[in-house]
Amino acid sequence: MAAPNAEQKKRTGLGALASAGADEDFSVIDAIGGPRGVVESMLPGVLFVVMFVATNNLNLTVAVSAALAVIQVIVRLIQRQSVMGALSGLIAVGICLIWAWKSHEARNYYMFGFLTNTGYAVLLAISLVARVPGLGLVIEFIRQLPTERFGAWFHDWMDDKALKRAYMVITALWMGLFLARLAVQVPLYLTDHVAALGVARLIMGIPFWALAIWVSYLIIATPLHRHKAAAKAKADN
Repeated sequence: MAAPNAEQKKRTGLGALASAGADEDFSVIDAIGGPRGVVESMLPGVLFVVMFVATNNLNLTVAVSAALAVIQVIVRLIQRQSVMGALSGLIAVGICLIWAWKSHEARNYYMFGFLTNTGYAVLLAISLVARVPGLGLVIEFIRQLPTERFGAWFHDWMDDKALKRAYMVITALWMGLFLARLAVQVPLYLTDHVAALGVARLIMGIPFWALAIWVSYLIIATPLHRHKAAAKAKADN
């Protein structure tokens, strides 16, 4: 079996934060999927906006956007590269396109994004109220899967005050990101400004995601590194 290539070994998104430490290199570009991942994530949305504004033909726009999303997955398969990101993107784009096509309204291409952003914001808000930071749960789950002794896993990082505080801060940061998207984009949806909505969606998509990951790294890198070092020292004794 062939060894996984460098692209497959690199963690993206919150997975990149889970492996971060103050003494380790951290690349925002790698964390958001590399140049290719950025292009593949943004291209369907760009094409949808450009096609609809240029042709005002929703059926043609949906057909071309769907074809592009499928082609991206096929290319990955032909090149024998990881297709998980492309497949998840295909599913998300597929839901958006079907929603727009079935409703006969181009602006409904963005409805799924509104729902997911609302859902994430609500879940993170609940976690902050409960004082169990949602981003901490996700990152620690990725970092060390609690297959057994869940209580020990939970208290291991929750009892680290500096680390928990950092996780609370980035949880609030990400909740703010989701709410900001809604605050800007929902009024554009309600007033049927499809082109402006598409541009706002693109600007507040990958660029905002990259910024959130980078700021999150700056906040958690030192306490997470210290937590890892303390755990290693305890294991060695």
